[in-house]
Amino acid sequence: MIGPAAVKVLDLEAIEVALRRRALAIAAKALERQLNADTSDHAGPSLPCPHCGQSARFAGRLLKSFQSVLGELTLERAYYHCSSCRTGFCPRDQALGLADTALSPGVTRMTGLTAAMVSFAESSELLRELAGVPVDAKQVERTAEALGREIARDEQEVVEPATEAEIAPTMYLGVDGTGIPVRKEELEGRKGKQPDGSAKTREVKLCAVWSAESRDEEGQAVRDAGSVSYSAAIESAAQRDVDEAPAEFWQRVEREARRRGYDRAARQAALGDGALWIWNGVGEHLPNAIQIVDRAHAKEHLSNVAKAIFGPHSDLGQQWAKQHKDELEEGDVEAVLSALAAHADSNEEARKNYDYFDRNRERMRYADFHRQGLCTTTAVLESGCKTAIGARLKRGGMHWTVAGADAIIALRCCKLSGRFEDFWERRAAYHTASG
Repeated sequence: MIGPAAVKVLDLEAIEVALRRRALAIAAKALERQLNADTSDHAGPSLPCPHCGQSARFAGRLLKSFQSVLGELTLERAYYHCSSCRTGFCPRDQALGLADTALSPGVTRMTGLTAAMVSFAESSELLRELAGVPVDAKQVERTAEALGREIARDEQEVVEPATEAEIAPTMYLGVDGTGIPVRKEELEGRKGKQPDGSAKTREVKLCAVWSAESRDEEGQAVRDAGSVSYSAAIESAAQRDVDEAPAEFWQRVEREARRRGYDRAARQAALGDGALWIWNGVGEHLPNAIQIVDRAHAKEHLSNVAKAIFGPHSDLGQQWAKQHKDELEEGDVEAVLSALAAHADSNEEARKNYDYFDRNRERMRYADFHRQGLCTTTAVLESGCKTAIGARLKRGGMHWTVAGADAIIALRCCKLSGRFEDFWERRAAYHTASG
């Protein structure tokens, strides 16, 4: 049975909803009158066509309905037609940020922010429930991907270097890759790890930059809160040939390094797992960086060898792994190599890992790195792959196009890196200038 208190709460909710709707309707009418009172977009009998540059003639005024944060509005604006390229345009649409969309800039911004964090369907529900703005899931998808493409272009074109005050004494940069599910047509002809040799995913390559001047109770370097920025896309990291431009991903890395002032830091460190493509790229594009293989990855390799030699649940194997992990911590890579060499002839896993540790021995001087106060784990990078990519693009039932995934990745990295406000200011300034 519902008591009096519950009835009052329900009544208050109904009153709140009714008043909000009324206030929005009044504000919407006022804004609509204000927008339609301005006829300055009719600048004369002709204007240069934005498509071909020829003269476009004034052809009257047309109505356009669009969704705003106050509800649906109708705008009357001047229309110009170009007989040369047979296209039409409305100058007011560009000035107001309404070109090629039926959503106001405010709704576009809300749509982009929600779609960066949750699925398109969930974003649609949040917009309806929290803002009272009806944007269906498909429109959320189109809007978010279009905004993501704008952000991706902006990321390439705008590289504002950090100020000296923003650059920590030691700056860290890490790169990694993580697969995301894509549609079948995006996988044609691609090799993968499936039993038949086919691919099931496409790899997103991610770059993260951070500082770690903070220390934990043991004096080890800890990531500074709010210092991480991300940049990622489904891009090639293949090394360049002579006189050719760097691969797309390494161009991205270089931009992010300049943007964060990594290249001007007194000390630079690069972290990653043992993948050859990472260290080949770091060596070429970040020549001053101290190269460090993630300590957790190196230890995981020793665990895998122990399981291969002694079995997955062997106490002896666990003891073997612990002993050599301790040696690794102490910087005694030679002892680890000796232990692996003892089994290399009889065990393929030991042989492969001998090569792995031998190739990366200078990147595994962990005791030395710790004495220098350097971070030796890529927990930030692992978290980035999960937070920036996995949490949004690897949910059940999702299968992306490469273009769609890249757009949402750009949008999400921009938001998580704290750059969305700066992007939006540039976007607004562009539309104002164009108008």
